[in-house]
Parts: sequence; C-alpha cells; structure tokens
Amino acid sequence: MTKTILMVDDSPSVRQVVGLTLKSAGYHVLEAADGAEALSKALANKVHAVVTDLNMPVMDGLTFIRKYRAAPASSGVPIVFLTTESNAAIKEQAKQAGATGWMVKPFQPEQLLAVVRKVAGA
Repeated sequence: MTKTILMVDDSPSVRQVVGLTLKSAGYHVLEAADGAEALSKALANKVHAVVTDLNMPVMDGLTFIRKYRAAPASSGVPIVFLTTESNAAIKEQAKQAGATGWMVKPFQPEQLLAVVRKVAGA
C-alpha cells in the first residue's frame, strides 16, 4: 500500500523539491499552500504523515496542527515541521500542539526521507 504524505508550504519551490523527493521514494504526495488548505485536504483524505511549514499566510503551521489534532482523523498521524525556525520556544509550542518532529530548512533530501520513513514507514 502506498503511503500518502501531506506536504504543506507556501513556497511552490519547496513543495516541488519535497514532493519530488517523496515521490521518488514511492510515496503519494498531496500538496497544500497554507494551513487552511492543508486542514481541508487532511480531513478529506487518508494521510499517513504530514510535513508542514510554520510561517504561512491564511493559517500558520501551529494553528493547522491544533485544528487538525482536534479532529479524530488525526489520531496516530505523525506531523513533522520543516521550517527555517530553530527557536526553542517555538519548538516547544509545536510539541504542545501535537507535532511529532522538527527539521530545519535547508534540508538534505536523504535527511527528509529518513525522517518520513521513521515516522510513516516505507
């Protein structure tokens, strides 16, 4: 069974790089440009993991996680932040909101794949 990963980032180039990286490893990728679009897609589709940015228009990553975690569909779905932020206080807020992990941009494709495989499986 192909695992579905939801990629959330307001940057089309980041979505493209992450999408290609995950697709090349056999994952099905859904893309969203902000937290509001991500919430809609996450609730309408079976996703096995979410990779999200923090700073986005319309709805930021923290708000998205809080709203998604309020839905039963999010149970057991790992969420990894992929962001330029490395502030410890923001990391703690993300953890409290329900994030599973944290990666800082820029990233190496192999590093991203290792994290996704760890949280979502191959």
